[in-house]
Amino acid sequence: MSSVILESTITCPECGGKTQEVMPTNMCQWFYECPHCKALLKPLKGDCCVFCSYGTVKCPPVQQGSSCCK
Repeated sequence: MSSVILESTITCPECGGKTQEVMPTNMCQWFYECPHCKALLKPLKGDCCVFCSYGTVKCPPVQQGSSCCK
């Protein structure tokens, strides 16, 4: 199995700003404040976290083939 990627670039749907972040491995990140426009991002319906909705890389549990947070 390939290694888990921990860096993801979040793209804000409000302003289009891009920010590279390191994903937490011990929890889901349900909220994210855009550092460019201060919009509060929440996961889209069906996604477990903001990285799965707005990131270039899915969160670590999803990368490993399991469901994210319970």
